[in-house]
Amino acid sequence: MTDGCGAGVAGACAPIAGGRRRRLGRLGALSALLAACLPLAPVAAHAQYHHMLSTITLDASTGNVLSQDNPDLQRYPASLTKLMTLYLTFKALKAGQISLDTAVPVSIHAASMEPSKLGLVPGSYFTVQQAVLGLVTKSANDAACALGELLGGGDEDAFADLMTRQAHALGMNATTFRNASGLPDPEQVTTARDLALLTRHLLIDFPDQYHWFSVPSFVFRGRMVMNHDPMLRIYPGADGLKTGYTLEAGRNLVTSAVRGNVRLVGVVLGAWSNTQRSNVMASLLDDGFRQEGVPVDAAPRIDTPDDSDELLAAAAASHHRSSYAARHAGRKSHSPAAGVALASAHGANRRGSKLRGASVHLVVAKPAAAHATSHAKHAKSPRHRA
Repeated sequence: MTDGCGAGVAGACAPIAGGRRRRLGRLGALSALLAACLPLAPVAAHAQYHHMLSTITLDASTGNVLSQDNPDLQRYPASLTKLMTLYLTFKALKAGQISLDTAVPVSIHAASMEPSKLGLVPGSYFTVQQAVLGLVTKSANDAACALGELLGGGDEDAFADLMTRQAHALGMNATTFRNASGLPDPEQVTTARDLALLTRHLLIDFPDQYHWFSVPSFVFRGRMVMNHDPMLRIYPGADGLKTGYTLEAGRNLVTSAVRGNVRLVGVVLGAWSNTQRSNVMASLLDDGFRQEGVPVDAAPRIDTPDDSDELLAAAAASHHRSSYAARHAGRKSHSPAAGVALASAHGANRRGSKLRGASVHLVVAKPAAAHATSHAKHAKSPRHRA
């Protein structure tokens, strides 16, 4: 990046042939708008992960911290990274820079992401709405990367810089992002406190978009895609947000829950099992509601067993680590010039009639009580994703 206002994003497209440069012009302009006035992002230190939990609970309305344990220990966010990808997506939607119907081009780089993924095909398109749904339910890494490329002017690295600068603008000073998905990168770090702050900003800055986090499932190109977040099914009042998992990060979780007029935000980082992660989060929220004067009934121990999805994710993450050095020997090697040329949002929208699976069917959420006794059967552990 050459300056703090996105000039480097436009520069990233300079080597691309004239026709491709014109098609990427709108993407570069979008990236520059998102970058405006955001501070430059410094290089991050590597995360500390010592098999220790980091937790924090706060009142979403006031920001008051109700409990905390190692909240400032730098950790790997895993798929909690996607909360910032979604923050910048909602920001672009609010500014009118994109719409839910905007077509998202799929590059070779995006399609090559390890699971969890939607199975996007290079050269195809899907919509911003489908991308959002793919992130909040399946935690799809290919969808996150493609969305990041759209918002980053065709370059995921440029988008990661925007993510970091936005984080610091929000006060998340211990956070650095290196990709849009949360796939392993030793420089991609955050803290429980920073993630709680980001979650509070999602709630306050984009209240009209928060509903996406409670979608239990959606249909994508004929396939039912389920939400991985067990708290939506097992904790009364929980209505989002996100899970995350890699071998290095452990099992991460950010949850918001509301009872009466009180909304809480909880963060758990570094749990060693899904069951521990869910129980710790439930305990944090219960204690928080008690502190706020909200009655809490005694709840049975939560059991959310790990599944084969998580084992596949561990294998994918291992593969990702083995190719890390090769990828980062030239960070621009996966730019559109080396893969599929990205069409502009305008051009892609003109092909809207050719988009496959453009319609999205939202499945109505069941009441929390209907899920309370079946969480062990339906709870999903994160792949890479969470």
